[in-house]
Amino acid sequence: MLQTHKILNMTTQSIGIIGATSLVGQCLIQQGIAQKHHITAFSRRLLTNQNQPYVTWQQLPPATQKETDCDKSRILFWICAAPIWILPGYFDFLLTFKLQRIIVLSSTSRFTKQNSSDLNEQAVAQKLTDSEALLESWANLHGIEWIILRPTLIYGYGQDKNVAEITRFIHRYGFFPILGKASGLRQPIHSDDVATACFLALWKRNLNNLAYNIMGGEMLSYRQMVERIFRTLNYTPRIISLPLWIFHIATRLLKRLPRFQHWNASMATRMNEDLVFDNSEAKCDLHFSPKSFMLEMKDLPSQNL
Repeated sequence: MLQTHKILNMTTQSIGIIGATSLVGQCLIQQGIAQKHHITAFSRRLLTNQNQPYVTWQQLPPATQKETDCDKSRILFWICAAPIWILPGYFDFLLTFKLQRIIVLSSTSRFTKQNSSDLNEQAVAQKLTDSEALLESWANLHGIEWIILRPTLIYGYGQDKNVAEITRFIHRYGFFPILGKASGLRQPIHSDDVATACFLALWKRNLNNLAYNIMGGEMLSYRQMVERIFRTLNYTPRIISLPLWIFHIATRLLKRLPRFQHWNASMATRMNEDLVFDNSEAKCDLHFSPKSFMLEMKDLPSQNL
């Protein structure tokens, strides 16, 4: 990888953000405002009550729709914080803005779920893989610079589907079940750090057509991660080790609750698998330095949610 990089002049650049209302999208907007970038934030929902400096909100049209009422100002630089598989439906839409460079979020689930025993998880891994390939092919065809970032387990502000889901289970039942020792290693990454990585990648103009796995600054076991959530809540950890057959039964029952309907027994199996990745390329090329897994109450959902 290159050791020296040309950095684009970042003064008041115009940036388009797809998936602006997502967890990472909101972090991108806050960081963009702080850096005084002019942001056009796209959401599939029509937002009329947003009043933020440097931010213009526009409704994202239905996928594959070419003619829209959106302002077609020239926007050269883009970040996609929406699920990567929706992006191919907006390729023609993006071309109307004369974009030059795009940063897209994928996920390390592309690798960790491809051999899952759950067919839905296998399908997610395949969608990630296929969508990355489509992006690369489209961008290369049109001479567009691209970088794909694949975060590990994202958490933050009580809005994620990882730490927040564990917290909600603890709130509801007062304990948390694990399989065996739950010794599988994790590298949780805060949504703020994911947003920071996006901006770092956006402005390193000598880094083109590359993909990076990005992760948090601390490696800990699944059990340690759950224990830290208990302690952040000021609860005494109540962690119960259960056999796999009970998880099969429990997940069938939990699926009746909308909050937990995506839970499956494969999630339990992975508690004892190391889902870790090398951070050296992102650290070297992007100068990316994420924080440790230091939870605060603001990172957890309240008991009423």
